[in-house]
Amino acid sequence: MTISRRQLLQQCSAGFGSLALASLLADDAIAAPSLSQDPAETHLPHFPAKAKRVIFLFMKGGPSHMDTFDYKPQLQKDDHKQLPFDKPRVQFAPTGELLASPWKFKRYGESGIAVSELFPHVAECVDDLCIINSMHGTNPAHGGASLKLHTGSDSFVRPSMGSWVTYGLGTENQNLPGFITICPTLAHGGTKNWSSAFLPANYSGTPLGNASQSSEQARVKYIHNAQLSRNSQRLQLDLIQSFNNKFLDTTGPDLALEARIKSFELAFRMQTEMPEALELSQESRATHASYGTDDPVTADFARQCLMARRFAERGVRFVQVTHSNSEVQWDQHGDLRKGHVQNAAEVDKPIAGLLRDLKSRGLLDDTLVLWGGEFGRTPTCQGKGHDGRDHNPEGFTMWLAGGGVRSGIQYGATDDYGYYAAVDKVHIHDLHATLLHLLGLDHLRLTHRHAGRDFRLTDVAGEVVQGIIA
Repeated sequence: MTISRRQLLQQCSAGFGSLALASLLADDAIAAPSLSQDPAETHLPHFPAKAKRVIFLFMKGGPSHMDTFDYKPQLQKDDHKQLPFDKPRVQFAPTGELLASPWKFKRYGESGIAVSELFPHVAECVDDLCIINSMHGTNPAHGGASLKLHTGSDSFVRPSMGSWVTYGLGTENQNLPGFITICPTLAHGGTKNWSSAFLPANYSGTPLGNASQSSEQARVKYIHNAQLSRNSQRLQLDLIQSFNNKFLDTTGPDLALEARIKSFELAFRMQTEMPEALELSQESRATHASYGTDDPVTADFARQCLMARRFAERGVRFVQVTHSNSEVQWDQHGDLRKGHVQNAAEVDKPIAGLLRDLKSRGLLDDTLVLWGGEFGRTPTCQGKGHDGRDHNPEGFTMWLAGGGVRSGIQYGATDDYGYYAAVDKVHIHDLHATLLHLLGLDHLRLTHRHAGRDFRLTDVAGEVVQGIIA
């Protein structure tokens, strides 16, 4: 006769082992509050939310803020001069004299916000934007800065934004993942940028394709089973799940196994809805034209943006779309003029198409759109021919739209040249705190106990930026 460890503890030493076990399990239950949460369900927010979902448009490599959405007249005047104050103590690489923006700026909309000629289509939507010109971070390297933006930490493995959001709110659609990342980059943090880390694995992002592939290949593998009917698959899965649940009864709480059980169920249910969600041919010609899927320059990113809208309207809680042209990206240490022109041309029309489409469908009211890269660029030049900029986490721009933010405003400011965030500074932690707040989540309360302490997306910092909330 064999007995389990639990039975042994119950029967030995008059049951004192059982008391010890109960204590240990109680500690585990406190340490893992997510055991009672299922990402396939909708969880109540902490307070009434302004946004229900997020679309994050990640510009891999770091767009130059003073060449896009942060107009600097003084920089234009002082081209080729020396920066009149000290550069940061820690820099990614040496830079030289000041470099004026090669592009003209023009004021748009009722707000009169100046936008670079690099973004003529997005500029027409400027009255829907909330532009934060005073972002700042801590890390001048792509890997650390990307991890900081995605997870709140540049040095430890932490859950990503999308994982925290789905952990807090679940999904609105039980047949689709709560967190999807389209064509994510595999560099500079790679899978860590969309992983759930120590949160249960079922809160990880579901990647569709990657940055080295065309968005036409952004599909779920093995979504169709040519050999078995759905009824046969259901019978197989029920058998497997019965084994898993029986094992759980023996072992007690097991985050990894519970996540696997839930992932099996989600994979089965996805067969009913994921193929249809990815069927872009259902969209009208006018919609395709507005995104730019019919233009070779914009087609790849346009498909990603159109997929993001289709996922958002089907209840996916967090959708990330990554622009990461493997040859150019936004990382112009040299060839700034060529690189930024190419990158902007690829994303400008698709982004404007997404904003207009969301607005026309009434989705922009409760969908928060976030745009930006892991840092900005220096106002001082780098590379040959006075035609490059270095990494700059000291001051840069990100913008939001919809989802309860004020529209047609610029919040905060960098100095006269765009080097440092100077007025109403917004740290990455503050951005995360505000994003969660708009979703009805208190960043101080959205915690998970791991390794003896409570963790949160904002670590031990972060303030909600009340000035951008409508």
